[in-house]
Amino acid sequence: MAPHRANSLNRDEIVRAAVDVADEDGFDSLTMRNLAEELNTAPMSLYRHVHNKEDLLDGMIDIVFSEIRDPAIGGDWKSELRQRGISAREALLRHRWAIGNMEDRMSPGPASAQHHNATMGCLREAGFSFRDAVHAYSALDSYTYGFALQEKTIPFQTPEESAEMAKATLGDTGALYPYIAEVVEEFAKDGYDYAKEFEFGLDLILDALERQLAP
Repeated sequence: MAPHRANSLNRDEIVRAAVDVADEDGFDSLTMRNLAEELNTAPMSLYRHVHNKEDLLDGMIDIVFSEIRDPAIGGDWKSELRQRGISAREALLRHRWAIGNMEDRMSPGPASAQHHNATMGCLREAGFSFRDAVHAYSALDSYTYGFALQEKTIPFQTPEESAEMAKATLGDTGALYPYIAEVVEEFAKDGYDYAKEFEFGLDLILDALERQLAP
């Protein structure tokens, strides 16, 4: 058995290992004990670097924010926020345990602070008033996080699975529910593309914001 590594551990290594464990089995499965096993150390060694599981989660969420593209302040705001939204969805796909935990941290890390500052700055320098920038930010995040939650919970991933799911849901009641029957028929042909659906809604919001910004 390899010796424990208590003296060589650092906070960043611990937090990144915790992200790996949560990515694999979910955040609820993460304990200090199984994280210590992952790092080949004793659980008490972790507490030299993280105070508790909440402190650990703060660091994990900051890693997720570090993977989301920061919009450029002063750039083409619409393009920047579109890329930011796509990047956020992709990060949440990699780290599904983070959905529902992104905005409730009491001690946000530097990546989180930088990202929020960049997003707010992008909106303000585009010409949005303070209140309108807040409204825009709220609308974009509500849509992004809501879509990520839906994508996490809907039980299909491929076009074939979406068609089978629609058929199973409808059963033999197609004549009673013609519009749901249409969904089954169309999903059977083309499936449900999460990325296209997300970008369609994102573009609707950005177009509406652009009209809001116009004189």
